[in-house]
Amino acid sequence: MPYWRLSSFYFFYFAALGSFTPYWSLYLKNTGFNNVEIGEQFALLVGVRILASNFWGCIADHTERRLLIIRTTSLISALIFASFMWAKGYLWFAGITVALSFFWNAGLPQFETVTLLHLKEEPQRYSKIRLWGSIGFIVAVSSVGEAIDRFSSAVLPMAITALLALTGFSALFVPNAQSTQHDAEPVGFLRLLFKTEVLMFLLVGMLVQIAHTPYYVFYSIYLKQQHYAGSIIGGLWALGIIAEILLFLVMKRLQTRFSMRSIFLASLLLSIVRWLLIGFFPDNLYLLLSAQLLHAATFGGVHVASIHFVRMYFGKLHQGKGQALYASLCFGLGGMIGSFYGGYFWDKAGADFVFSIGACACTLALLLSFIWIGRNPHRFNAFS
Repeated sequence: MPYWRLSSFYFFYFAALGSFTPYWSLYLKNTGFNNVEIGEQFALLVGVRILASNFWGCIADHTERRLLIIRTTSLISALIFASFMWAKGYLWFAGITVALSFFWNAGLPQFETVTLLHLKEEPQRYSKIRLWGSIGFIVAVSSVGEAIDRFSSAVLPMAITALLALTGFSALFVPNAQSTQHDAEPVGFLRLLFKTEVLMFLLVGMLVQIAHTPYYVFYSIYLKQQHYAGSIIGGLWALGIIAEILLFLVMKRLQTRFSMRSIFLASLLLSIVRWLLIGFFPDNLYLLLSAQLLHAATFGGVHVASIHFVRMYFGKLHQGKGQALYASLCFGLGGMIGSFYGGYFWDKAGADFVFSIGACACTLALLLSFIWIGRNPHRFNAFS
């Protein structure tokens, strides 16, 4: 199992994301965009994911050329992102964002499938590989944030372009992996999709991203409005990722003691607590620190459990389409809704209202999960 080659892709992919997520809204703000326009730009980014992830997922499952798709789209993404350095005005940014999203969102769902194929019957080792993505994220948050402070936000497009290119370059060294056997009784994708439990799982994932997206888009702006220094803002982002890394390190041990359903439900419960802390106590640094520690559950726990459920529900035959559908509906549609309502209500109703919506979304997600998800995983054994 090519541990370091798989890990290097996650490192560079999430280093690019770690440069983009905390700082792109600030970059747009410095460029002259208002909060509504920033929300719209992020909504375009994640909205195109709905189409792109499913498009590339269908091609990947049909051709089984996943690595070629990953390498090509990563390098194209780097070229597209470079054009931000010359972009002027809302429409130019919007056009580049749409093109970028179409290619950038191709890689990760298919690479998740490649990783699971390499892991074969040891999916519990996934978190030890995925943690390098979190390490890449935290390295980027700290180093790029320091570069912005020392120079200006103009360095951001250059840094992200370089990291996207390194992502594509790292994929060149990953060996191909194909399933040695297909499901004993192939089940149609639509038949799987319209099972109630699968639909509820996708709805829960979408609700979780509806809650998370305003955090991704506006958290740095939020802290700036509370007069926190740039070093503290970067430190809070970094703390969340450190907590996530620590969870990934102990996840295999947790999986031997608790069911994936229990981990999922506990993570959703802690998500409610996190958004309420961030929304109502922005002036209390200690509570903000506590909220960032909960990132281990609200992202790390939910993500590992979700990858497990996608693997269980869609099996080997439909894994690429399943990962793509999860990415498009949850991160795409959920992220688009979160970006729109976050941008619209941020100035009109306040950050506490926006994060309260996130807490309500996670409450509904917890209820749906308790009723439907993972209660009887053996019913899906025929497909996994």
